[in-house]
Amino acid sequence: MISDVISKLDFWEMMLRTTFAFIILMILARFMGKKQISQLTFFHYVTGITIGSIAAEIAGQSETPFLNGAVAMVWWAVLTVLMNLLTIKSKKARVLFDDQPTIIIHRGKISEQGMKKARLTLNDLNMMLREQSIFTVTDVNYAILEPNGQLSVMKKAAQEAATRKDVKAPANEPKYIPTEIISDGKLIKENLTELKLTEEWVYEELRKKGIGKVEQVYYAEILADGSFHIDQRTEEK
Repeated sequence: MISDVISKLDFWEMMLRTTFAFIILMILARFMGKKQISQLTFFHYVTGITIGSIAAEIAGQSETPFLNGAVAMVWWAVLTVLMNLLTIKSKKARVLFDDQPTIIIHRGKISEQGMKKARLTLNDLNMMLREQSIFTVTDVNYAILEPNGQLSVMKKAAQEAATRKDVKAPANEPKYIPTEIISDGKLIKENLTELKLTEEWVYEELRKKGIGKVEQVYYAEILADGSFHIDQRTEEK
């Protein structure tokens, strides 16, 4: 009987700890900003893991004082924001914390010094090139390893895809940014306002397609040229 009561108390304690840890984690994610969320550098990656680990510890371990864990999470987030501000103000700090890009291929030739500095093997380099649909180093003019571990590649001129300008094709500027207008049978009014479109315009476009109700549409978006793409619900087709 006593053990049952204790187990129930542990259950509700874990529920509360997890809920509060989740709320704190969401607040800190907004506080630290998009740079941290995108994990632009190794430091941001480690910071994300650390804060997540602290949140998991205080949510799942009843022996860990909740307030101590919460203070640790908040202080780690504050330190991260302070570091970001420091890197904005100081170039030396930016290089120290975020590192800097490393040239791996220079004018079609692999840089042995760059490979050693980045601790890359030739197999690593070839894999990263294949991820960008490049299967031979001879197609590459420059390759730069970014601080976040991604490889940026500039192909040789002969390997670049032809643009509309190259083939002298008309290149009209987009009228709109492709934007979601209807989602799961509901109008997204804030997007209409942003695009300066009206609900009446949407209804008129639907009528042209023989659709009488917004609820019949699963998804709809306005395309760059101003045309209207509509995907009806399966049961309505």
